[in-house]
Amino acid sequence: MIEKKLSSYPERLRVARVLIENGFSVKSGKIFCNNIAISKAEIARLAGVDRRTVTQTIQTIEKDETLRPLFQNLRNAGHSLKDLVKFLGFGALEIVPKDARTPGILAEAATLLAKRGISIRQAIVDDPELSPEPRLTLIAESKIPGELVQDVLRIKGVDKVLIY
Repeated sequence: MIEKKLSSYPERLRVARVLIENGFSVKSGKIFCNNIAISKAEIARLAGVDRRTVTQTIQTIEKDETLRPLFQNLRNAGHSLKDLVKFLGFGALEIVPKDARTPGILAEAATLLAKRGISIRQAIVDDPELSPEPRLTLIAESKIPGELVQDVLRIKGVDKVLIY
C-alpha cells in the first residue's frame, strides 16, 4: 500500500522505508523514535536524499488518510539480537525464502527448533514490500546445529539458509 501511494516519488518511498524499518513515527510534522525526536537531516542521510525530501514525505504522509494513521502509530520495538549472538552465546538461523509470502515458513522453522529443545529468543521477519531480499531470522538461546540446515531447506518456499 505504501509503495503504491508513493510510487511516483521514489525518493519519498526511500524515506518511508527508513521510517518503517526503524519504527519511526510521524506526528505534527516531526519524526519520532517512540517519544524521542529524530532530526530530518539524519533521516535524509540514511535515505540518501536531501532534507526537503524528508519534509515533503512528512507532508505527504500527514495529508493522506491512509498513511497518516499508519505512520502516527509506528513504534520502535527494540533492537535485533542478531548482531549480538556471538557475544551472548546464542545462535541464529537466517532463512531467505523463494517467495516471502509463502505461508508456514516461520511455523515450520520454529517447530524444527522446538523438536530439538532449542528455545527461540527472538524472531525477525522482514516485510517483503520493504526489503529487496526479505529474510526470516530466528535467534535461539543456544547454538544452531549444522545438521538443521538440510531440514530447513526442505521447508516449502525456502531458498537459502544461514546459521551463525
